[in-house]
Formats: sequence, structure tokens, C-alpha cells
Amino acid sequence: MRPLLIGSEIYRGSTYGPKHPLAIPRVSTMLDLVHAMGWVAPGQYVDSPRATPEQLTRFHTSDYVTALMQAEASQAVDPAHRERHRIGADGNPVYREVFSRPATGAGGVMLAARLTAEGGVVHVPGGGTHHGQPDRASGFCYLNDAVLGLMTWLDQGLTNILYLDIDAHHGDGVEAAFADDPRVFTVSVHEAGRWPNTGPVENRAGGHARNLPVPEGFNDSEMDFLQRHAILPILRQRRPQAVMLQCGADAIAEDPLSRLALSNAAHRSVVQALMGVAPRLIVLGGGGYNPWSVARCWAGVWATLNRLPIPPCIPASAEAVLRGLAWTRAAGRNPPEAWFTSIADAPRPGPVRPEIRALAARTLEGLPEAAKVPA
Repeated sequence: MRPLLIGSEIYRGSTYGPKHPLAIPRVSTMLDLVHAMGWVAPGQYVDSPRATPEQLTRFHTSDYVTALMQAEASQAVDPAHRERHRIGADGNPVYREVFSRPATGAGGVMLAARLTAEGGVVHVPGGGTHHGQPDRASGFCYLNDAVLGLMTWLDQGLTNILYLDIDAHHGDGVEAAFADDPRVFTVSVHEAGRWPNTGPVENRAGGHARNLPVPEGFNDSEMDFLQRHAILPILRQRRPQAVMLQCGADAIAEDPLSRLALSNAAHRSVVQALMGVAPRLIVLGGGGYNPWSVARCWAGVWATLNRLPIPPCIPASAEAVLRGLAWTRAAGRNPPEAWFTSIADAPRPGPVRPEIRALAARTLEGLPEAAKVPA
């Protein structure tokens, strides 16, 4: 079956505010880009439903969901709700679609889980809000669509799911949600010392979590090493029935909210490695705060899922999508020409530092020896 792409027009023009890192267009640009490339066949695109309050309270508290709905309706937040639920605080502003946009992301990920009940591949670039907590907003995330999608798989009777997170920030909300549920094994590759300052290598949630905090300057060669010597061995050992990948683009070198040094080739490589490993695969979006690097990364992910070649130079219609972007940060005032004319970054190799080798070894501690055979 062809992979499916779930999106929505709600993302077009939606912004957290002019000075917020999520002032930029991301999902809408990615969707425009893949359509301009001719990479979406008839029947592949699915419009995302909006999750209902009843669906959201599968994980979130009813008081919190009600507070989000009230904030959208009034475009204001009660001081008690701000204090209790962190709406309008900590970088989680009240904006026009403060309930309907995250509820659409959640609805899309839950739909992806339903569409893959019998197998398949679905990309949901609007998903990946992995910091959301049951009763509060956190890290620009109001609802945790990844948790809700994983719960939908569990409701189908799956008992062996792997969640992999390669966002620059630790997938804390997902790990916490399943800390006591061995049916979901979580793996997070994230920048050490970066907000939310969680996810140390020692935290294993009773044996069904692995955290890989990586140092600044983390490069493509190091991601490849961890892929071959940590991630794939876990997959071989677990043999999951389903895999969910949170594919945040903020680990790419040009992102302003991390100090990692990946190219988008690293993201495509991870996606390629996961294809065919399990009968069900959902790929989410996530972080990413440079509009060009996010759109190009996720468009390349979609091409990889479809086994489509990425040309070195893109057609004029796709180039127009990228030239239409603007970014107020310094890097956006004179973007390199490659941000307009290509989708695939050149790889960014580098030395594999001793701490990366040690991290891979620590990640495999406690796994059967058979899983540790190098890929």
C-alpha cells in the first residue's frame, strides 16, 4: 500500500504570535512543497479530523481540555487556569487556534493509528507534540498527540510498540505517559543539557525506555553510529508490532533552538532504516524552528517513505514555495541559495566521538547479546 499523508489547512496562517519560535509556517509549507514536487498521488492525502473532547480525555484531564476550549473561545485565560494548566505561560501563548490546532494534530495521529490497524505507513507532519502533559501545556505543546496515537494502537490490542524520538528535545511527555506500561518501549535521542533537562541515560522506566543524550555538535556520522549500534539492535531485540517515529527537525544544524549539527540526510536515513521493520509505521513531525530546514526535512522524509528519488535541483513550482518564505531571525535575512533550490542537504559527516561510542554501549546494557551484533 502507498503511504498516506495526513494534513490540514488549519496550519496555514496559524501562528503562536510574531515573536514566538512557532511564528513560522511549517506544515503548510511542507504540504505545498510535496504537492509542487508531484509527490502526492491521488488518494494519498487525507484531511485530518479534529479530536473531540471525549477522545482527548483518554489521556488529558477534562478540566484541562475545557480550559483550552475556553481559552480559544475568549482569546484570554483565567489566572487560575494559567497557573494550573500553564496556558498563556512558559512559551505556551493563547492564540487564535489554541485548542483547535492541537486537537487537529491529535485527531490526525489517532486517525493514523486507526488507518494502520492492519498495517501500513502514515506521515503526520502536524503531529509530534511530545511535551504535552495530562493537565498542562509544556514546551509549545498543548496536547500530546503521540501519546493519544499510541493509546489508539494499544486499544487495538497491540502489546509491543516502539516509540523513537529524534527531536533535539527529550520526549518527556511520552516517556512519562508509558513509564509503567511495558507494552510501549520509548527511545529518545536528544541534546544533553537542553530543555526540558530530562532524559538522562540512567532513566529507563523499569527497563522499557532508553535515553541517548548527545553532546553539542552531534553530526551525521554519529547519528549513523547510534542508528547501527543502538537503535537497530533494540529493534531487532524488540521485534515491535508497530513503530512511531517523532521526526523533529530541530536537530538540524541551522535550527536556532539546538546546538546539534545534523543534516536532513540523517533524518532520511533513520526513516529508511525503520521502513519494513514493523508492519505499522507512523512518522510524526515535531520541533523545528527554521522554516526552510523544517519544510525541506519533512518533504524529504515523505519522499523517502515513498521511495522517491530527490533531485539535486527542484522544479520552479517547488522553488517558488521556498522562495515565498520569510524569517525574521538573522539567518533568514540572507538565506543560502540551497535553501531555495534543493530539498536534500549534503551530508554532514564528522568524527564519532568516544562519548557517542560509550553512549551506544550503555544503551544496550541489559539487552540479549544476540541484539548487539553490529548492523
